[in-house]
Amino acid sequence: MNTTTTTPTSTVTAREAAEVRAANASGRQPVVFVHGLWLLHSSWAAWRERFEAEGYATVAVDWPRDAASYDAAHADADSLAGTSVADVADHVAEVIAGLDRKPVVVGHSFGGLLVQIIAGRGIAAGTITIDPAPSRGVLPLPYSSLKAAFPVLGNPLNYGRTVTLTFDQFRYGFANAVSEEEAQELYRTFHTPAPGRPLFQAATANVNPWARTKAAKKNADRGPMLVVTGENDNIVPFAMANAAFKKQRKNQHHATELVEIPGVGHSLVIDSHWTEVADAALAFLARHGLAADQSAEH
Repeated sequence: MNTTTTTPTSTVTAREAAEVRAANASGRQPVVFVHGLWLLHSSWAAWRERFEAEGYATVAVDWPRDAASYDAAHADADSLAGTSVADVADHVAEVIAGLDRKPVVVGHSFGGLLVQIIAGRGIAAGTITIDPAPSRGVLPLPYSSLKAAFPVLGNPLNYGRTVTLTFDQFRYGFANAVSEEEAQELYRTFHTPAPGRPLFQAATANVNPWARTKAAKKNADRGPMLVVTGENDNIVPFAMANAAFKKQRKNQHHATELVEIPGVGHSLVIDSHWTEVADAALAFLARHGLAADQSAEH
């Protein structure tokens, strides 16, 4: 497990705090990456290298009680049991509070929902939300999403547990659009146990008026937002991502865009197509004055 900073009530880890200090010292536009279920902060390693080469400073956040590595996550499979969407959103906000300037936030899957929540709080300069889990008000629930979520939602006891996917479950939900060989490699390299509670929270959000998966859409400080969807995603198919886009574009203060990446599934941020997604994200930031060299002038 990562060790936390010395502040008793802080959830910020020593690694996160060091990355925040480095970002502040660099003077560059910070980009904060937020992973989703069944992944760790290390899943953003290639993205961070690319964005830093483009002139950004990067920070990859953990979920509270995340393990520090793939091996550690499997050795302590229950470390995230009971973790909620609000727990993670508040943790991401705490990390961001240490930055000297508003960051761009990039999130995938449940990370995509989390960065929408962060943007709704007015603490992001811009947002890239990739195959986002549904926020409250996003209504489509396609069959493929239900099937992909069944390993968790099929047992109510998973609300307070963590769930480790079998390879076949990971193949269907994440890696359906890559070769069998690549799917096996992704499973061996990236897949870690994940808490069931966020999936239950998302599944019941539209019948719970106090749902913590709500993302404020109309905040004047939201910043520009790009919704990215993978053409062949089973977990968050186009209908769900498009519904999130339609909700977010009600923001009258900032641009909201949608892009579909052809031929990719839910593993699009970690598989061999990740550069196509990163290209789309960087192009969006450049269009809206958040390229590293542009933002340095602001």
